[in-house]
Amino acid sequence: MRIFIVTLLAVSSMQVVHAASEEIQVYLDDKEPAGKLSVDLHNNWVVSGDSQPPYPGGMSPVHLYRLTPELNYGLTDTLEFGAYALSSYRVGDSEFDGGKVRLKYIAPHDPNAGAFWGANLEVGRINKTTDQIPWNGELKMIAGWRGAGWTLGGNLNTDFAISPHAGSTTADADVKIMKQVVGDTAFGVESYNELGTYHHFDALNQNSKTLYAAIDTTILGHDLNFGVGRGLTNSSDQWIVKFIINFKLN
Repeated sequence: MRIFIVTLLAVSSMQVVHAASEEIQVYLDDKEPAGKLSVDLHNNWVVSGDSQPPYPGGMSPVHLYRLTPELNYGLTDTLEFGAYALSSYRVGDSEFDGGKVRLKYIAPHDPNAGAFWGANLEVGRINKTTDQIPWNGELKMIAGWRGAGWTLGGNLNTDFAISPHAGSTTADADVKIMKQVVGDTAFGVESYNELGTYHHFDALNQNSKTLYAAIDTTILGHDLNFGVGRGLTNSSDQWIVKFIINFKLN
């Protein structure tokens, strides 16, 4: 815990990068057991949004489809290693957008009921067409509770730049509330909110804020998260569809 607090204080003095939109997910307590391997396929498509690039040399988000395979490997009972390969597609065009690696810690807890917590640290390099700051990272603090058919989870994300002279460190707050309805199927909402810099949080109607209607279920033995999102501010994409499917490899 002391290590994560020190890391959070350290990165809060570093430089800013916007939250990575290739992975639209609230982190909970899920991780691969030691020695086990899986792949997540992150998919999201901006159905409607801004037709103009957010900065010179960037890509317009509208009608942009992103596919991000993520490899997950359980190192120990509490640690998981992950690696991403980022790509984006639009009619007549495709891009390899870069890669990231991460290390996730989940504290020992009862997986069926009660509180859980952990942290995830990731770093990587992304093409300038996808992000103005190529080398960047994120520290994600994880907390939640499970009981009576409900799952509540939240992440406080600190986004920072490894590239020098790139701005101020920013914060995001993500929340997930799900209710189990039958078997492995749960319905609920996910909320993703950019807050601004740690030096000055912006007004609630600024920056990107998106609310998703979400489903968690299992199809043919594979975990699936599906959501339809609606942007709540002018800085948000208007409508987004996303789904994540997990494949166990051993």
